[in-house]
Amino acid sequence: MMNLERTARINSVNGLYAITPDEPDTAELLRIVRLALLGGAHVLQYRNKVAAEGLRLEQARALRVLTQEFSVPLIINDDVLLAQQVDADGVHLGGEDGSVAAARASLGSKRLIGVSCYNRMALAHEAVLQGADYVAFGSFFASAVKPDAVVATPDILQQARREIAVPLVAIGGITALNGAQLLEAGANALAAISAVFGATDIQSAARQFANLNYPEIILKLAR
Repeated sequence: MMNLERTARINSVNGLYAITPDEPDTAELLRIVRLALLGGAHVLQYRNKVAAEGLRLEQARALRVLTQEFSVPLIINDDVLLAQQVDADGVHLGGEDGSVAAARASLGSKRLIGVSCYNRMALAHEAVLQGADYVAFGSFFASAVKPDAVVATPDILQQARREIAVPLVAIGGITALNGAQLLEAGANALAAISAVFGATDIQSAARQFANLNYPEIILKLAR
């Protein structure tokens, strides 16, 4: 049967899935992430597309300590090696970031691997077949972070909920107001950057997400 520790990790992918902004000041990054965690973020993804390698390592290490304080999974965007270096809980792979199999070989069986599937169910089925622990769909709404992102509709969440049994993460322009329809369609987690970290009151913004009615998923799969 699936390792119980890993099952618990997979089922932890729910609620507010906060993704960090490109913040160059590590102290400021820790300050705003702490507010999001105090507001109820359930998962944190470290994502910084512009920082140098040394700064990324510094920030990821600091976030590892902070997320352990809150017992929240830390996911590293795109970088399997960085996830290894800081003993993160997992990695999130985009379309150009390598295979699930390669990431699993590097990270082992207990770490989370998530995959961006955009608006394509075929990618989701292939990711799950390879051993992905969760899949992400989007962009569901216009996104300031990725203005040219492909568009997804809630229908794909409904289809995915019928066809695959891993947590579903919705991403792309999501707010606490428009996210409710995605939860109704089957999303287990709502990913947000600007709606949380761009808010005047980050803790309150995170709490608004945390207070939404998220569906649960208890996996009983053998792998």
